[in-house]
Amino acid sequence: MFNPRSLLNSLRRKAISSTSITSATAANSATPQRQPKPLTPLQQQILVRIEDCYKQAEIYFKRPFARPLTQFTLRGRSAGTAHLQQNRLRFNPVLLRENSEAFLAEVVPHEISHLLCFQLFGKTKPHGREWQSIMLKLFKVSPNTTHSFDTQSVKGKDFEYRCACGPVRLSIRRHNKVLRGETRYLCKRCHTHLTFTQAAE
Repeated sequence: MFNPRSLLNSLRRKAISSTSITSATAANSATPQRQPKPLTPLQQQILVRIEDCYKQAEIYFKRPFARPLTQFTLRGRSAGTAHLQQNRLRFNPVLLRENSEAFLAEVVPHEISHLLCFQLFGKTKPHGREWQSIMLKLFKVSPNTTHSFDTQSVKGKDFEYRCACGPVRLSIRRHNKVLRGETRYLCKRCHTHLTFTQAAE
């Protein structure tokens, strides 16, 4: 097992000298309508870590792998996500800032393993034996399926609704759908419509 702090220091040095990787990936992240935000030094370290992981995978599996599009646009409580068919990675920039060592040591290999698993084996269980094997044998990382980060800073605002059972909390996304008249929600237990009362504390 490697030392996360030593890994972080090593990637900081590599990030400074890896402007070509950074600029290429940042360009891929741009939308036609607007310019992408400049990457932070920590995000640049993530890109370097991704490249290192792919080089490691190519040596281990003796075959090339297309590099993924990497974006730092994920919101909510998830640390990262892998879009398999798009060969795309998204990371949560807030949780990255708050948990940089764990991101480099665990989150990046976790999400890359999903992409590698799909390219090697096709559609499998999300955290099945193929994914676990890549985590353990290639990256030497424990195949944990969820993170244990403090998500208080990324917790979304809840809104309190009521049904015949009592109070029910909805996310701001679902609340906005109700406000726009796009949908109404039913309680799964009493099957009555939810009625908005107030924003939850």
